[in-house]
Amino acid sequence: MKKSLLALAVLSAIAGSASAQSSVTMYGIVDVGVVRETGNPAGSVTKLTSGVTAGSRLGFRGVEDLGGGLAALFTLETGINVDTGGSAQQASTANPNGNVFARQTFVGLKGNGGTLTAGRQYNPYFRTVFAADPFGTGGEGNTGNILAFTGSNGRSANSLQYISPTFAGFSGEAMYAFGETAGNTQTGRVMIGAVQYLNGPLLVRVAAHHQNQPADANVNKAPAKNNIIIASYDFGVVKLSGLYATFKSGAALVPGNVAVGFNASRLMPFNPTFVPSATTDTKDWLIGATVPVGSGNIQFSYIKRDDRTVSNQDATQTAIGYEYNLSKRTALYTQFSRIKNNNGGSYTVGNAGDITAGSGDKGYTVGVRHTF
Repeated sequence: MKKSLLALAVLSAIAGSASAQSSVTMYGIVDVGVVRETGNPAGSVTKLTSGVTAGSRLGFRGVEDLGGGLAALFTLETGINVDTGGSAQQASTANPNGNVFARQTFVGLKGNGGTLTAGRQYNPYFRTVFAADPFGTGGEGNTGNILAFTGSNGRSANSLQYISPTFAGFSGEAMYAFGETAGNTQTGRVMIGAVQYLNGPLLVRVAAHHQNQPADANVNKAPAKNNIIIASYDFGVVKLSGLYATFKSGAALVPGNVAVGFNASRLMPFNPTFVPSATTDTKDWLIGATVPVGSGNIQFSYIKRDDRTVSNQDATQTAIGYEYNLSKRTALYTQFSRIKNNNGGSYTVGNAGDITAGSGDKGYTVGVRHTF
């Protein structure tokens, strides 16, 4: 009897150890808000929108301990439309095939020497923008309304990505995305790199994004190049952030082209006297602040896009918001954003759940977000 109990205890210990070495976690975000957008010549619109501040999603992530400090990992993530109950991964410019797990789908290895992953995943340039934006690249005041994130909504498909360990506050990231064009390895390929320094309340990131023209464009045109530097400092009573970015391309890219930015399709003719044009040369600035207030925080940002082409279609965006945390997982939010267009520039306000097109130059929203 004692031997049987001992054997059972040993088997239980082994089973417990094995289960601790491998795990799969289901996670997600359910975000929905009432949005009102004004400034459209056709009239204002009020709507219930899914994923206003953060795209509603369902995901699975797993990790397996391989021993010796090495682990295997994976992530599968799909978008959800909470307002309709449907999939957010329908066919679009950013997701032409309507792929089910178009948010993120990757697998890789993580060890003492860093992390290497392969698949569709957030790229280093997007994470740099995210680190500077008080709105976290979501909501009515997100940077993507007038700045170029590059790539397909900040994610790069067919990509290999390496993230280094941190040494004395410094770390690096590198990504290569295959163009997969027969006969030409350069067509459509993407190369991105970033360097980060993090020391307590201070964060500095620098990133460069280089994207060759896709197969359906003139491959003789110069590639799209994005460069960015951001910095933030948390004083406790306020966290300040700033961003400076440049964009250049040899092709006259049309709205919606991924080399311009995932929200480029938010161009619309507010003034029929002018014709909105896609830019090929810009300089962009952002200043932002996050102020803790009780169980929530106030967000503020000001963004300026300086169009360096002959069209000179500049734009500025001013946004303010407030989030109140009901718990660690649930938050209420309200936001307001306004874009001022110059010389026929026609950027529109949108949010994380409305990335294909906004409908006005002013946006208001109130909603709730729950994470699990």
